[in-house]
Formats: sequence, structure tokens, C-alpha cells
Amino acid sequence: MTQPTLQRYELRDLIRADNFIDGKWTAAASGQRFQVTDPATGEVIAQVADSGAADFRAATDAAARAFPGWRDTLPKDRAAVLHRWHALIVENADALGRLISLEQGKPFAEGRGEVMYGASYVAWFADEATRIYGDIIPQQQRGKRMSAIKEPVGIVAAITPWNFPLAMIARKIAPALAAGCTVVGKPAEDTPLTALALAMLAHEAGVPPGALNLVSASREHAVEAVKDWLDDNRVRKITFTGSTPVGKYLARESAGTLKKLSLELGGNAPFIVFDDADLEAAAAGLMAAKFRNGGQTCVCPNRVYVQSSVYEKFADILTTRVAALKVAPATDPSAQIGPMINARAVEKIARHVDDAVARGARVLTGGKRLAELGQNWYAPTVLADATPEMQLSCEETFGPVVPLFRFNDEAEAIRVANDTPFGLASYFYSRDVRRIDRVSRLLEAGIVGINEGALASEAAPFGGVKESGYGREGSKYGLDDYLSLKYLCQGGLE
Repeated sequence: MTQPTLQRYELRDLIRADNFIDGKWTAAASGQRFQVTDPATGEVIAQVADSGAADFRAATDAAARAFPGWRDTLPKDRAAVLHRWHALIVENADALGRLISLEQGKPFAEGRGEVMYGASYVAWFADEATRIYGDIIPQQQRGKRMSAIKEPVGIVAAITPWNFPLAMIARKIAPALAAGCTVVGKPAEDTPLTALALAMLAHEAGVPPGALNLVSASREHAVEAVKDWLDDNRVRKITFTGSTPVGKYLARESAGTLKKLSLELGGNAPFIVFDDADLEAAAAGLMAAKFRNGGQTCVCPNRVYVQSSVYEKFADILTTRVAALKVAPATDPSAQIGPMINARAVEKIARHVDDAVARGARVLTGGKRLAELGQNWYAPTVLADATPEMQLSCEETFGPVVPLFRFNDEAEAIRVANDTPFGLASYFYSRDVRRIDRVSRLLEAGIVGINEGALASEAAPFGGVKESGYGREGSKYGLDDYLSLKYLCQGGLE
């Protein structure tokens, strides 16, 4: 059977500046707009809708109207729509990758990689849509039959961050739609254009009007506008990726309507290098884990603990690799590190490095702003002699800075790695199989990388413990957060 032709778009065709509500592009009711800028140059890319509570309510109204029809659509038909959406994303991977680079700043190779990563969640949950099983409960009494079925939770509000503007929203929208939920979403104010382009492709794929609605808002208006979703009892679930303080706010403010929550929050990931590790492999794994997206990911190692006997050797290996990184705009094909997202991010990085140096850290490479490139640039940095008293020990830097801490034995490594309120990701390198078993069990994190720096996969459950949140995204477990379990008890059968 001949497959239908898929539309391929140029970058300019993907840029949308209005809200997507009920299958239509709609300006904010107030008429207000805010600027989206290129972090590499500061140039304005677009003026997008600056929405308020009325726009967020309009999105909820549309999702409520669409919910019965989408809920009752056969799972195989929902899957077919999602598979077509996946195909459209892949067909337009180059243009979407350039759009990510333009508004977020990451090099094009990373932007395109993010497109394919986000698309993998759409394909995964398209298949999972047809695997929502229930159970027949073994009979307990004569004449009575009991069963458990899974149903879509209802309207889902998805709130996403700027660091992965396509992948983060795709891995929330895809399971919601696969489960039969309808979606209202707010992308980050720094990077709304990629999410809006994704909505455009979803509509073309056959997602019906109202099943997916995206609304943009500036930082100044976002809290007021999102509050409408938090108070509206039609919105039955919030899924959020972002900071722990904002996650706690969403949990508190949604308590009045007892919404279901999935929260993927802050991290302070440790990376442990034991003296029996392959040091070259550990350095390569750290580079992959730390410098993706310029260190602006939630699972980036923030604290690198190296056993004292191999500390200097590992520091030399790592410093050589970091010093060779190419820092350049995404328009440079050889770029490996792009700009930080905004000036606030650079200020935090500089503050952490300055504090560390003032407290005794040594700069092995980097440690400075790259003002010649613009205000949003910071050099990839390695700091030796890091200590627990430094700000970067307890605060997530979210930038290309590697602080190296010393430790003496395994017990100390476990203690300092777990000495944080966060528990998203942890990493360690060792060739001792007994140590691998012990340490992997003792680390307090939802995700553990063992001799591996690249963790994410659509087939694996992604999420944290402690103040890094709860709920899981991806894998066969990821659909459960969008479903409610219903118990059916039928009597009078004898």
C-alpha cells in the first residue's frame, strides 16, 4: 500500500507566533505579545502571543469539548494518528533542528538529535496506545465478577522547560494522547516556537481540534495564567519539568482540586570515579553527560567525585578534553558548545565559579565569560580542589562547569553523593562487579548510569526521587501516569 506523501517544511514555514487552540491559530485575548530572541546574537526571532487567564481557559474549554470524542476513539486509530505525527516530525527533522538551534542555542547536530529523541517518544507511545490492558480479578464469591480497567485521566496540563523545547513536550503530549487524554500545554517563554511547530505537525497528522492546545505566555504573565489551570477542576493532571520550587508551588496550588501530578524537578547529580575505573572511558562518559546542551540539562553531573589515588591523572585527562571543545554559534558546523539560554544563566555560572575560586578552587581550564561572542557565552570550565562549602556543591549550576572533588573510600563516596535533597540522576565508573552491585543499590536516585554517561531512552523510565519529584516518563510505566484505574464489580450472575 502506498504511503501518503508527507509535507516537508522550510524553517520559516514552521514559525508560528499565535496560540494553538481548538485547531486554530489565535492571538492572545489582550493582544499583547513578547519577544523570542536568539540567545547567540540577541536578535528577535518572533513576537509571540502573551497570554492571560482567559486564553488558558479557552484552551481548557476546547480540551473539554474534545475529550469525549478522543477518549472514545479506538486505540488503534489513536495509534495511527501518533504514527503519522512521528513520521512528520522525522520528515522535518532538519528544519525543526534548525529552529531549536535558533531559539535555544544548541549546535545544530544536537538540535537535530533532540528532534529524533523527541520523535522516539511519539513512536513508542503510539505503540503503547494499543497495550492498555486491565485485569480479571480471581473470583472471591459465587455470582460476583470483579475486574479492573484503565481509563484516561482527563484533561492534562503540560508545562515544559526551555532546555529541550521539543523532547520535553513530546514525551508529555505523546503518552497523554495515546491514553485518550486531551492536552493543554504551556511551553517555556524562552523557547515557545518549537512547541508551536510541533502542534502544527500534530494537527496535520490528524490530532482533532481541541485534543491538543498550546498557549504561550511571558514570565510576567505565566503564574497568573497557569493559576487558571490549577484552579479548574476539569484539568485532572499536571505534568511539569522544571525547578523544584516551581514544582512545589504547582503541588500546593493544585491541591484544592486534587489533581494527579508528574513532577520532574531539579537535580544535583554526582559522578563518581573510583580508582579501579577505566579513566579514559570515565572522562568520555563525563563529557557526554556534562557538556550536552552546554551543561544545561537536568541530568548533567554537577558534582564530580574522584578517588584520591587517581585524582590528578583523571583531572589531566579531563582538562585536555574540555579545553579542546569548540565554542561557537549553531551556524558553525563544528560548534560543540553554544550560548547559555540568557544573561541570568551566565550570571549564575559566573557567581558559582567566582565563589569556588574565592574558597580555594583552582581553574584548570576556562573559568571566564566569552564576551567577544556576546553576553550569553561562558567558557567550558574545569575546577580542581572543590569542597562542600562552595555554592556549586549544593546548587545546580546548569552550565559547562565541572568541579572536581576528592574522596578516599567507597563509603565516603556514597555518603557525599547522597548528601543532597535531590535524587534525579547519579553516575559512577568502576570495573569491580561487586562494587557495581553495592553502589548501584545505595545511590539515592531515580536514574543511575553505570560506566555510562548517556542515559535517556524512550524505553526506560525517566524520573527522580526525594526533591527531584515523582512520576516517570517513557517506558511501559510512562502511560500509567495518564490513566485512572477503575474497579468493576458485577453481581447477580447466579
